[in-house]
Amino acid sequence: MKTRIQKIQKMMKTGTQAQHHLIQTQRKKKGNRLCWLQNSLKTGFLPQRRIRKRLRRNERTKPRRNTIENLSVWMRRRRTMKDEAQVCAIIDRVQRYLEEKGTTEEICRIYLRRILHTYYKFDYKAHQRQLTLPEGSSKSDLDQVENEGEDSAVLMERLCKYIYAKDRTDRIRTCAILCHIYHHALHSRWYQARDLMLMSHLQDNIQHADPPVQILYNRTMVQLGICAFRQGLTKDAHNALLDIQSSGRAKELLGQGLLLRSLQERNQEQEKVERRRQVPFHLHINLELLECVYLVSAMLLEIPYMAAHESDARRRMISKQFHHQLRVGERQPLLGPPESMREHVVAASKAMKMGDWKTCHSFIINEKMNGKVWDLFPEADKVRTMLVRKIQEESLRTYLFTYSSVYDSISMETLSDMFELDLPTVHSIISKMIINEELMASLDQPTQTVVMHRTEPTAQQNLALQLAEKLGSLVENNERVFDHKQGTYGGYFRDQKDGYRKNEGYMRRGGYRQQQSQTAY
Repeated sequence: MKTRIQKIQKMMKTGTQAQHHLIQTQRKKKGNRLCWLQNSLKTGFLPQRRIRKRLRRNERTKPRRNTIENLSVWMRRRRTMKDEAQVCAIIDRVQRYLEEKGTTEEICRIYLRRILHTYYKFDYKAHQRQLTLPEGSSKSDLDQVENEGEDSAVLMERLCKYIYAKDRTDRIRTCAILCHIYHHALHSRWYQARDLMLMSHLQDNIQHADPPVQILYNRTMVQLGICAFRQGLTKDAHNALLDIQSSGRAKELLGQGLLLRSLQERNQEQEKVERRRQVPFHLHINLELLECVYLVSAMLLEIPYMAAHESDARRRMISKQFHHQLRVGERQPLLGPPESMREHVVAASKAMKMGDWKTCHSFIINEKMNGKVWDLFPEADKVRTMLVRKIQEESLRTYLFTYSSVYDSISMETLSDMFELDLPTVHSIISKMIINEELMASLDQPTQTVVMHRTEPTAQQNLALQLAEKLGSLVENNERVFDHKQGTYGGYFRDQKDGYRKNEGYMRRGGYRQQQSQTAY
């Protein structure tokens, strides 16, 4: 027994010695490498290009390594992105082989695989060629640019058209249509993407598709909404993002993760299945950018609508989530400078309510919001210019809705100076409001003024009307309760019929009480 214990102790001792020796040799190697690097730098033997490349690579990967908790996950994702080019090359070789010897079904499947590895990539080369092309280019110049290389738009068009014509299964065709729409929206081809979505009628029967196709549909609708926002179509952007954002499960619906509250409702097998459905990390859509686009679109629609229907107690809400954020901001007893993206949008909304477009602009577009949201767009400067224009126009509409009861007339030049818009733009906005009967006014062309018509009630009259409506409904409810307790309903006993058919209801101010007063005499 003693010999056995001694053997084990000896093995452990030799093992620790070997481990210690290995650590010492590694330290020596590292020290030798460092000394060699220092000597090389002194003598100039090491190429400077190699040094710069190493330092640049380390500096580029250091922030991401610091932000990701699990380094192995980050390294695995990085390896996956490295293999993307090899996978695309293999798919290309298989595609050429099947185009010669494969069946139609096999060609459709390999085309879909090629589409799935292409649709989410932004084609910077084609975009730069389009930007550098002069405006008055002839058709031959355009053909020459297209012949320089097959860009992703031409490739997607060719592959998808083949699937539309030859495929016999609904799933492959549906995936190809969704990828085609996504690619159009990613490259700001809004009208092509919208027309393809409307002609496909996918929104009618997408609920019957399998979960991966539904995730692809949700991703496509989100990209469509972001594309509409970049084009300045805030209403279309809001409508496209409404279903995803109003559910409160955007992360789960886009296949980018599972919510904590939903994990408790599933067993382990269901959780494994749903984790397999998640899209890879490099396909993720920035959720903060998505929410910001939705809230800004809702702000540009909701604030003028609230100003136009301020006295209407039955006005509908365009965006419940936007109203929820406004209520959360109003509950806070002390308001400091905004920090998060939501607080910036709420502060900008309050400024727009007052018609202060400059303060609204400073809350929406600043260094913090640029770093979080706007710099993530491919054409960030164009998006910011569009946002400034939209804020000026909607602030003008809100100002006219809010203060129209104060003015008898106002000059359009004054409005143009206040909101820094040119005079034709101010004229077109006011004319559209008058035509749509949103603003009760008329334009005096010789003097370039807006003459207000006193057809709308003032703020005091609106409050009096609301009070009268509430008092009327209160009296109505009290009489209904009183008649119910006395055994009558609308001046008639329950046995009698046709009480309401003869218009002798409880608003008649008679009935049972009149009969009571007659018997008293």
